[in-house]
Amino acid sequence: MRTRYDRTAARVGICRGEVRGSTAPTEGNGRTRPARTLRWVAVDTTSLIGKDLAAAINSDTKQRAAALAEHGGAARLVLVVANDDPASTWYVKSLNRAAERNGITCDNVDLGVDASAEEIRAKLAQLSADPTVDAIMLQTPLPKGVGLDDVSLAITSAKDVDGVSPLSLGLLATGLPGFPPATAEAVVELAKAHDIALSGRHVAVVGRSNVVGKPLAQLLLAENATVTVCHSRTVDLPAVTSAADIVVAAVGRAGLIKAEHIRDGAIVIDVGTNEGEDGTITGDVDAPAVTGKAAALSPVPGGVGPVTTALLMRHVVQAAENAR
Repeated sequence: MRTRYDRTAARVGICRGEVRGSTAPTEGNGRTRPARTLRWVAVDTTSLIGKDLAAAINSDTKQRAAALAEHGGAARLVLVVANDDPASTWYVKSLNRAAERNGITCDNVDLGVDASAEEIRAKLAQLSADPTVDAIMLQTPLPKGVGLDDVSLAITSAKDVDGVSPLSLGLLATGLPGFPPATAEAVVELAKAHDIALSGRHVAVVGRSNVVGKPLAQLLLAENATVTVCHSRTVDLPAVTSAADIVVAAVGRAGLIKAEHIRDGAIVIDVGTNEGEDGTITGDVDAPAVTGKAAALSPVPGGVGPVTTALLMRHVVQAAENAR
């Protein structure tokens, strides 16, 4: 009987071969039985595209948002901005479009690039206490000298739909109800959507940020995976990651993960979004280098990204449902 992981391996174009050796246990007739060990032989690398999963999530979210609007008012998200960063501006616009497509009211509050920590905390506290607001997202980067951990504490966990506050991260770590960071959750959901088993598998997470690495480790532990978190002080990174069944790259360095970092037949999920000099977006994985060695690889863009946005919209609707 093939395990779920074996079925996944077959599905993504991986076959198991045999390596025969000269030493082996002796059979009953005295002859030596050739040793057989299983190994991965990569013949193709499947692309872990997130488009279909994102569409399915959005379809469900849109229906639930419509039901909310029919029985008491549309779900409302407020985006708080205190920067003039072009990437943040683009992201805010994309969230506004996603909210509109899903029937969610989305308002932007621009506090200006010179906003103080006190001003940001006060606005977040005001929105947290406002019963007409279902969800709050604080955009980064923040003004110089303002720490995310400090100001995000002003967001009540019931409205912290991107799970950025220390309280939300604590709820996640202890297994209590709350919203996990959407990017970390997207990694797990993308793997499940492609029938990649997590239970009992060794997952190496490269990156230990509070936004992806640490919360992702908690989510993977909840799926009964064995997790290794790697970081800038990890000794011999290729040796650590190449021992894993699944490698997740979430460090923000373009092309960091190469062929030497993965074993034959590994699953590789790329969370990185790095802008090149020509404006193109690339991930943390050297995709050409691992293609043909990895069983599956999530593309950048088009892998984790669309699932992240879809999950954020779902979180907004969930927050509204909880508040009704």
